[in-house]
Amino acid sequence: MSSDDDTDGDSAARPPEQLALLRDTVRRSREPRARPRTWRGAALAPERPVARVLVDKGLVHLDRYFDYAVPAAMDDEAVPGVRVRVRFGAGEKQGRREGGRLTGGFIVDRVEESDYPGTLAPLAQVLSPEPVLTPGLLALCRTVADRYAGSLADVVQLAVPPRMARAEKAASPPPQPPPPAPRPEGWERYPRGSGFLDALARGAAPRAVWTALPGPGWPDELARAVAATLSGGRGALAVLPDGRSAARADGALTALLGPGHHVMLTADAGPEARYRRWLAVSRGSVRAVVGTRAAMFAPVRDLGLAALWDDADPAHSDDHAPQPHAREVLLLRAAHEQAGFLLGAHGCTVEAAQLVDSGWARPLTADRATVRAAAPAVRTVGDGDEARDPAARAARLPSIAWRTVRDALEEGPVLVQVPRRGYVPRLSCARCRTPARCTRCHGPLEATGAEETLRCAWCAAEAPGRACPECGGTRLRGSVFGTRRTAEELGRAFPAVPVRTSGRDHILDSVPDRPALVVSTPGAEPPAAGAGYAAALLLDGWALLGRPDLRADEEALRRWLSAAALVRPGDQGGSVLVVAEPTLRPVQALLRWDPAGHAVRELAERAELGFPPVSRMAAVSGPGDGVAAFLGQAGLPERAEVLGPVPLPVVPAGRPRRTGEPPPGEQWERALIRVPPGDGAALAAALKQTQALRLARREGPAVRLRIDPPDIG
Repeated sequence: MSSDDDTDGDSAARPPEQLALLRDTVRRSREPRARPRTWRGAALAPERPVARVLVDKGLVHLDRYFDYAVPAAMDDEAVPGVRVRVRFGAGEKQGRREGGRLTGGFIVDRVEESDYPGTLAPLAQVLSPEPVLTPGLLALCRTVADRYAGSLADVVQLAVPPRMARAEKAASPPPQPPPPAPRPEGWERYPRGSGFLDALARGAAPRAVWTALPGPGWPDELARAVAATLSGGRGALAVLPDGRSAARADGALTALLGPGHHVMLTADAGPEARYRRWLAVSRGSVRAVVGTRAAMFAPVRDLGLAALWDDADPAHSDDHAPQPHAREVLLLRAAHEQAGFLLGAHGCTVEAAQLVDSGWARPLTADRATVRAAAPAVRTVGDGDEARDPAARAARLPSIAWRTVRDALEEGPVLVQVPRRGYVPRLSCARCRTPARCTRCHGPLEATGAEETLRCAWCAAEAPGRACPECGGTRLRGSVFGTRRTAEELGRAFPAVPVRTSGRDHILDSVPDRPALVVSTPGAEPPAAGAGYAAALLLDGWALLGRPDLRADEEALRRWLSAAALVRPGDQGGSVLVVAEPTLRPVQALLRWDPAGHAVRELAERAELGFPPVSRMAAVSGPGDGVAAFLGQAGLPERAEVLGPVPLPVVPAGRPRRTGEPPPGEQWERALIRVPPGDGAALAAALKQTQALRLARREGPAVRLRIDPPDIG
């Protein structure tokens, strides 16, 4: 008997398939591992001639490293972390095997031997000797990819900005010495504020959920937290939802420390400037970063503080696969890098309440007397004559609103928050109230101006002389009014006062401290100079509270608080009027200025129903047969619960397609998978493995995965 056959004394008792597999394993174990020395006569690197490369292919079934040979000419530059170009895939050319197409990638390691039994292809090119994918950044990207059931290459694309050669050639400035510890100033209004700054300055890692007081002081307070961290010799990172809020934090930090201690990473800077600043952080020249969503991956050395402002803002959730949320990424960084954590906002999300409830973070709030002194006086439509006049109470602009505007304009600017942009974005029949729809794509008709022809909001087709299909009526009435129509109404009522609008198409940076009407959509409210707005009107509360979403109440309160925080304190005459049903929970929370209490009650209800964040949830969407096949193959955790699938609304042709929606005209289904705490990692791993297997085998229609879907209403 040959040595290959002498593998086990009872080999005759084994099935033929197992015996063949065992022999093949023994044979392969005796073969030498591939250790390339030459490639077509060219010498390879004498030491560690194998490069492990992360190829820039975001396919889940290719989520692994690939080995390439390192030519001797590239030995010095081909270090872990640098960008390379490799040939990926194989083709046939002139009768001999050639490499596939050139594609980008990153070297993650250099080793002596490869597990690949064949001949390794060499690196095609080292694009830059700059090691941009550091071991710490690579570990963070891998953690994020695993949490969101995505591929590592997709996360690295989000974390490392595109290369700009001129920016790499430019030298980074020398690092600044640590600044002195800042004075607490605004943090003294919070009982634990000074202690939080002291802990950061000592190099400790405090974790806090900060409910910021109303007023313009939050950028300075955030800057002082960053400065305290720098004074302790560690780095700091602050992520904000948009460029305007990032600019405010940037200005406050520059005023506090001067230039050179930090950089701002936003898309507004342009690709080259942003990459140059990113390199300064990666090289250790700058220890602090202020930026928007993409800055959550900034490679800050020796991170001491990860701060996030307004975590409920949708801008913190990335639209690109695997769609990570900045809050979760910073939580991972704080835990893995032993850094402090600060989650701040005027409101309080359910996720923030859970961090406090679990003991992972401490609340950083002011006492009730301080809150009452800083907040404006908040009223509802039930506080005026509307309580005795149901018709006036139901009016979009009741009499108390007109009186509030009239009185406040004598003191300064007035903010008017309107949930919808445009002129009259929704119309209905004046006789039977049937919604006005386009005859071409069935989209909603809208009026873009007082004298403009009606048009479809989806396909832009004009609809002159439109008649109601139910009653034949030709007269229409507005059912939803936008910022432009509201500005027009207020302009007619107060002709001597300038009216300005702020919205998606044009957002005002600020307004002067003089009488004016500022009509804005939520999130686009500009701060007013001086003490702030004299008053604010929060209109059409039903439009925010009536959305079919689990977070409708939380989001309405957040938007109201953000606008009301720009108003002067009540003892300086500042007032806020919210046009919504006074008995609703979010309205009562606004009246008391108690966002944390509202979040705690929401968390308790979520716990009873098993909804996030108490549980972890994932969404599987796609064609019906694809979703069913995926769920049938997925080895879900034992305690997983599948909800659905249920059909998704069909996207009409012509309507702008939102992120995650099915292609126009296709009928998709969505299933939600819920697991209790502790099973989130197992759920993500099971979904990722099933998706990779189906893609590799090309089985059935593709489905989309989303961990922690934001819309589960």
